[in-house]
Amino acid sequence: MQLIQKYFPNLTPQQTERFAMLDALYRDWNAKINVISRKDIDNLYPHHVLHSLGIAKVINFRPGTEIMDIGTGGGFPGIPLAILFPECRFYLIDSIGKKVRVAQAVADALGLENVTAVHRNVIEEKGKFDFVVSRAVMNLNDLFKLVRKNVRPGGTNALPNGLICLKGGDLAEELSPLRKTAVAWPLSGYFQEEFFETKSAVYVPCR
Repeated sequence: MQLIQKYFPNLTPQQTERFAMLDALYRDWNAKINVISRKDIDNLYPHHVLHSLGIAKVINFRPGTEIMDIGTGGGFPGIPLAILFPECRFYLIDSIGKKVRVAQAVADALGLENVTAVHRNVIEEKGKFDFVVSRAVMNLNDLFKLVRKNVRPGGTNALPNGLICLKGGDLAEELSPLRKTAVAWPLSGYFQEEFFETKSAVYVPCR
């Protein structure tokens, strides 16, 4: 929890409380439904919560922004972002029903009224959003082709509406088809921990 406060020192008391609650909530749910590797649950804050908040280092979502998190699993990056941006709406989808159940249960326990979790494949999703976010669910170009139908044009944020993904490793080949539009920010520029040395946030506008 101290790690979150280190990089986000201006949290409200309610945000601080909600972030602190994540540890017990995910430990409890993970014992019943494996949404985080059992070997990795002790790294919940750096590897999952802070990693999710990497998106907040490249864009400060304006109030009223609507964001879809695809392949959310147990609620990442959607739930940490929903805590940080309480005046935005987050729509979390995943094709695995039991994971969606965990995400919604965690959101409910936190009192996050700006989160809706739905059991659905993105291919079937017809809703329109300002941004789509994800954590490494598939190849970036393949994902972009799937979700561009779900992004409404324009926008009022510092970045035009589009796709923002958290990715790891060498992205040169993956970014190649989108090299004229995609922008990547190394998260090591924001977070000092070793885990982030190979992690990036990648943005693709959906014009």
